Amino acid sequence: MPSNRRVKLFALLIVIFLVTFFFYTTSVRQAQSSDLKSPDEFYSKTVKALKDAGEGGGGGAIRSGGGAQSRLGKPMRGDDKEDLDNDDDDDAGRRERLKKAADEAKVKANAKAPKPDPPSSVVGKGSAQEGAVAGRKTYPIKPKDGEAQKPIEEKVETEEEHRIEVEMNSILKRSPIIIFSKSYCPYSKRAKHILLEQYSIEPAPFVVELDQHPMGTLLQASLAQMTGRKTVPNVLISGKSIGGGDEVSALDSEGELIDLVKRMGGRRMLKVEKVVKVEEKAKEEPPKDQGKESEKQKHGLKRRQ
Repeated sequence: MPSNRRVKLFALLIVIFLVTFFFYTTSVRQAQSSDLKSPDEFYSKTVKALKDAGEGGGGGAIRSGGGAQSRLGKPMRGDDKEDLDNDDDDDAGRRERLKKAADEAKVKANAKAPKPDPPSSVVGKGSAQEGAVAGRKTYPIKPKDGEAQKPIEEKVETEEEHRIEVEMNSILKRSPIIIFSKSYCPYSKRAKHILLEQYSIEPAPFVVELDQHPMGTLLQASLAQMTGRKTVPNVLISGKSIGGGDEVSALDSEGELIDLVKRMGGRRMLKVEKVVKVEEKAKEEPPKDQGKESEKQKHGLKRRQ
């Protein structure tokens, strides 16, 4: 037989459980019976109240072809008719106010509710844009003015454009300095003379004669798109144009050509020096025999004295 202490403890636990269960069920009922839990519920209750008011308002007075009558079927006096009209006006105003309040509540509820992004703004983002296939039609976001948007077709590279690109890349790999020239052009001859004969450059500049190249016309058009220069000569250093014959001549006369080539060529340039001709060296340095003769004359003058 259990002791009195255990019996009291079990009884106390049972009482606590019952009290807790009672308070819990009471709070749940109160929460369920609370009014206006959400805007949708408020809207539904308001509409129901409007319907009830419409059904109940019609029974307040019975109208017939002979005129207004009271609930007992007796003819109504003028004062009673005015009171009835006032009641009808009050009911109509009340219904209008309730309907207006319901509409406002619905608008507020829709404004607070989160809205998903439109499909037009989702297309073309993230991985969807990265995984686009060449040649596939894409439809961008429709403009605000409502104009019809035409599909944008991605430009597909043709076989000829691919061949030009491959040929241009192979030419640019030949040397840091590329001279696009034409064999009969005097400006091209001047640029080649300066870079090939007046300077010692390693690796040596690579010359492409466009009038003798099988793809010369296409390469010149590609150069115009790359550098914005349509004429020849077109001197490129590390894929960037520094101009033609006039620009190269100006850099040479100002003494800035070596620094420009080293700066744009970077580590690929092994040697950039200006060639000094033998005639110029002879002018700068007097001959050794002439120096010896001058010394002999000096010694001879001293002896005569």
